[in-house]
Amino acid sequence: METKDLYIHPTADVHLNAQIGEGTKIWNWVQVREGAVIGRLCILSKGVYIDKDVQIGDFVKIQNNATVYSGVTIEDGVFIGPHVCFTNDLYPRAVNERFEPASEEDWQKIQTLVERGASIGANSTILAGRTIGEYALIGAGSVVTKDIPEYILAVGNPARAVGEVDKRGRLVSNRKNF
Repeated sequence: METKDLYIHPTADVHLNAQIGEGTKIWNWVQVREGAVIGRLCILSKGVYIDKDVQIGDFVKIQNNATVYSGVTIEDGVFIGPHVCFTNDLYPRAVNERFEPASEEDWQKIQTLVERGASIGANSTILAGRTIGEYALIGAGSVVTKDIPEYILAVGNPARAVGEVDKRGRLVSNRKNF
């Protein structure tokens, strides 16, 4: 994997079948699994986990200890705060109905999409199957249980729309009904 200006910290574990874009920086203790595609000029900070087949666009910044599981697509210019957790199964179980260890056949991976320019605050959880719209802003500690439209500020548990933001993330309206 020879890519111009690519930096991979010696403690990072990047699978040989992952694709990493030019100028991306992968810091200490990051794991990137097989089939993952990471765009140009991204930053994966300490302890980030990128599961197999995850798709990440260009100019994405993922902060310390975030977990991005299989089934998640992150478009260009997205910010993922520290300790953000994406899920990918709405009914997770360690065992199947016969009380045997669950296998890939027992699991239904659900697709999640974070659209261009969106930001997700620290310690937020994103439930499987949700879409976070372009330039939406998710407040720290929020739990996203439904789709969030573009340019919406959503906060809380469950996350609810409390305003509209511009491309810089600045509040432009403080309405309660969206």
